[in-house]
Amino acid sequence: DVEKIRLPSVSAEPDETARRMELLGGLVGDLLPVRRWGIASPPRSTWDVLIEFYGIQELYEDMFDRPQLVHKAIDRMTQAVLHRHEQYEALGLLELNNVNCRVGTGGLGYTGELPAADFDGTHVRMKDCWGGQMAQIFSEVSPAMHDEFALQYELRLMERFGLNYYGCCEPLHKKVHLLHRIPRLRKVSMSPFVNWREGAEAIGRRYVYSAKPNPAVLASDRWDGERARRDLREILQATKGCHVEIILKDIHTVRNQPQRLWEWARIAMEEVRSFAG
Repeated sequence: DVEKIRLPSVSAEPDETARRMELLGGLVGDLLPVRRWGIASPPRSTWDVLIEFYGIQELYEDMFDRPQLVHKAIDRMTQAVLHRHEQYEALGLLELNNVNCRVGTGGLGYTGELPAADFDGTHVRMKDCWGGQMAQIFSEVSPAMHDEFALQYELRLMERFGLNYYGCCEPLHKKVHLLHRIPRLRKVSMSPFVNWREGAEAIGRRYVYSAKPNPAVLASDRWDGERARRDLREILQATKGCHVEIILKDIHTVRNQPQRLWEWARIAMEEVRSFAG
């Protein structure tokens, strides 16, 4: 069934795009600037897509029983994902994401390293943008198998981008050594499931430590600001000396109390300023 994974075909409709821009300009142009905005997000995780077809139980069994089938499947999915982004580039549909854009699985794309030095100011290429990958489904897989069935294929995508972000919810504190092979890697996700200190020792100052506190503190029956403060202090104490960004994400509910978010942000800034001296 691997052959049933078809390479996607992308097309653009510039005339229709122009028509809609003109329409929107007439409606709100005196209030807001109307501009064309292309594809700014990095390619979707190859394994996030493939697992929807494959199944988790089946994948885990086949990595032992039928490893060649797994290799064929992820190879084909990698071809498909890369082929789609190559078409975006050829059609002029990519957008620079070194601005107020989420890159990877959290944080903003602001950087002076992009676009590439030979950017012509008009045609955006993959090498002018942030890229990245993740393999959340491999959270309980050994480093060796993560490398064999995920990273070696993800590298084919990430090598095409100017900078890269790696990881999401999968705990990576015992796999950072694998990530040194990623070209121009700048940020590594450290999810709530990692050992904060072990991750900090592995990352050091080589990459941005993309820390993601557990958002469950927002979902409890009673808001506990001191618990949020303790969580943040644990991260900051463990990562002292690292380049750290703190990202609160995967928020599913605040129990109809949005002020919890404001209070969390206030506490976070207090703790960061305290640790910064």
